[in-house]
Amino acid sequence: MTSGMLIREARLRASLTQTELSERSGRDRAQIARWENDTVQPSFETLRELVRACGFDLAMALVPYDVDEAGETRLREKLFRSPQDRLQAMLEERKR
Repeated sequence: MTSGMLIREARLRASLTQTELSERSGRDRAQIARWENDTVQPSFETLRELVRACGFDLAMALVPYDVDEAGETRLREKLFRSPQDRLQAMLEERKR
């Protein structure tokens, strides 16, 4: 997933137009469009600010690249959980 795809996904999930995201973030609407189209890459901090302006948090995870297919599937499932769900799963794994 590119940074542009991430910005667009966050904006659409928040039901915002580019203009509304522009107003919330204090960024130019045309610049948001360039980021979403991957014409220009935002800095990590800018990316984080835009995602937060949509009401989401940018969670990052570093994992070994050579994860097998089953491991990659489990990793993707974990990344899409809410923080509360991840905490609950971690606590359940510790009980085992």
